[in-house]
Amino acid sequence: MADNFARYPSLQDRVVLITGGASGIGASLVEHFAAQGSRTAFLDFDEQNGARVAERTGALFLRCDLRDIAALRAAIGQVRERLGLVTVLVNNAARDDRHGWETVEPDYWDERMQTNLRHQFFCAQAVAPMMKEAGHGSIISMGSVSWMKAQGGMPAYTAAKAAVRGLARGLARDLGPFGIRSNEVVPGWIFTERQEQLWASPEAVAANMERQCLKEKLYPPDIARMVLWLAADDSRLVTAQTFIVDGGAV
Repeated sequence: MADNFARYPSLQDRVVLITGGASGIGASLVEHFAAQGSRTAFLDFDEQNGARVAERTGALFLRCDLRDIAALRAAIGQVRERLGLVTVLVNNAARDDRHGWETVEPDYWDERMQTNLRHQFFCAQAVAPMMKEAGHGSIISMGSVSWMKAQGGMPAYTAAKAAVRGLARGLARDLGPFGIRSNEVVPGWIFTERQEQLWASPEAVAANMERQCLKEKLYPPDIARMVLWLAADDSRLVTAQTFIVDGGAV
């Protein structure tokens, strides 16, 4: 982590759980929390990349298919046993696979909800008792600008990501009496390796840059630094809010 960015003393030794930490934004989140001295754990089904991130950062990696709620609950139980009470949850895992509205079947729709929305609730449900016991907590859930831009070509994804806002705000109300905060971070087009390989044609990049107020590409650390602030005590009275990090595109 660069020396000219903030360090948060309140994150030292704080137990942090990140979903989807094996690559992209998630891997950057793991790196940034580990650099803050947090006791960091992450869940992902990508065993190969997960092991690499764990080796690089010293974070605890547990292989888990987040669509399997029983496995998810068991993994979170292991995090508690090995690191202590989780007081920061970053609901990061998602996949923005493209799909045409004409071809979507009920099974595919349900799987997209499992991949992009359902686990966010069940992770929060599993860690909230630990946060209540600790007397504080911060849940940060990842949304998407895609639905805000009326982006087509992936209706199940945009529907799931639009629902994240309602989930985050509802949890803020339910959990606030216990000192637990819940916020949403909405990334713009973040140039991860996956995005660069699949969709970052020169034409698409130019069109996106035209929309942005700030004419720079965004990268995973730009999201990680916002998440650090929301996890730290510096934002202790911030809840039920949405923070868009997209260079001013929407």
